[in-house]
Amino acid sequence: MPATPRLLVLEGPHVSSAAAREAASGFVAGVCPWADVEAVVLVVAELVANASRHTEGPWRLSLWAYHGELRVGVEDTSSAPPVPRAPDLAGGGGFGWHLVQKLAGGVSVLPLPEGKRVEARWRRGSSEVA
Repeated sequence: MPATPRLLVLEGPHVSSAAAREAASGFVAGVCPWADVEAVVLVVAELVANASRHTEGPWRLSLWAYHGELRVGVEDTSSAPPVPRAPDLAGGGGFGWHLVQKLAGGVSVLPLPEGKRVEARWRRGSSEVA
């Protein structure tokens, strides 16, 4: 892990969710090789998809690494926090928020003046990171 913070920022809707996943994968592999790349990319995919589907306006994805910690944050224009739903096996969704909470070492929802930031965290060496 570098001694200085590393940051990657992407903004939607002009960035596709596929591009966000690819950028996150490269960032984690290059900066946080200790992290479970697949888990982080899945969290990125879910947070970006939720911001795209359930909010109006742009979203911003940021990945931040410093001193053995990785943070993934998605800011959007809705002040409503994510709401867990019962998974719908018939294709109606409801899995994303549960996956985010299961895969990340910690999750928080932070209010912003014009929306919110959903943030997932992992620490090097923690039992939550495979």
